[in-house]
Amino acid sequence: MQKTRIIGLNGTEFIFKGIRHNVQEIKSTEGVDYCWIEEAQSVSEESWGVLIPTIRQEGSEIWMTFNPQDDNDPTYKKFVLNPPPNSVVRKVSWRDNPHFPQVLRDEMEYLRRVDPDAYAHVWEGETRTISDAVILRGKVEVRPFETPPVDRFYFGADWGFSQDPTVLIRCFVVDRTLYIDHEAYSIGCDIDKTPALFDRVPESRKWPIYADSARPETISYMRRAGFNISAAEKWSGSVEDGIAFLRSFERIVIHERCKHAAEEARLYKYKVDTRTGEVLPVIVDAHNHVIDALRYAISKLVRNPRRPMSINSFSGEVMQ
Repeated sequence: MQKTRIIGLNGTEFIFKGIRHNVQEIKSTEGVDYCWIEEAQSVSEESWGVLIPTIRQEGSEIWMTFNPQDDNDPTYKKFVLNPPPNSVVRKVSWRDNPHFPQVLRDEMEYLRRVDPDAYAHVWEGETRTISDAVILRGKVEVRPFETPPVDRFYFGADWGFSQDPTVLIRCFVVDRTLYIDHEAYSIGCDIDKTPALFDRVPESRKWPIYADSARPETISYMRRAGFNISAAEKWSGSVEDGIAFLRSFERIVIHERCKHAAEEARLYKYKVDTRTGEVLPVIVDAHNHVIDALRYAISKLVRNPRRPMSINSFSGEVMQ
């Protein structure tokens, strides 16, 4: 056993090198069968350009373990978002630990309640979000809850195009808190399967549904299928108004079963200037299908300049 290597009795050799400051030294390394990179999230594009051609032994493999930091990290982009042919990518988490102790479970559940962004990164292996750019930052809580008796449920639908999902969301208001308790979400859902998808959400045939107006033929089909559905009103600035209204709630509580709603609430963000790091007043057109359905659901509540409204703090009903 030496400072930077271990030599076995059978001739095997384990070599330890730091890639950040020794990348050119690694370039001259030969005969490597297996290369294992720990904390691979910090490996630069330049280092990958040197390392990959270096591990060229017939049948050689590169293994890496890491917790993702950012969507734009070279390692994450190269091997998770765009994995090379014949690569094997596995996401592992606390669920894969059969001996996960209760003390860590308690810590995990606490973080899930108080900081969903941090929970997603630390315990679920998701990339970090830029907190200042996240549109619903500081508002969202993900946890189980019992739906209380309420005077009104609000339903909103967004239609799938190509690879986009069809979504139905149910929510309600208590005091100054918006609750999301059910969602239906399906990618590639044919129109004849959409009624069954919507039926997954309780009472979806009882209450009015406000849907994306871009698909009037789908709205007509769903109305014939027995749903009380109509196009959500849109106006100049309706997206921004809807976001401002969502942020006006003290809290937005998402039931833990609504996984897509929770994910979008964490990822829905403004653009960031890559040169200066400034958050721009431009919404990224991604991770917004459940969010759009939510905006449609409460579109009658949004403070439209042509129709001022306020929320009754006790019942969640609209007063005009």
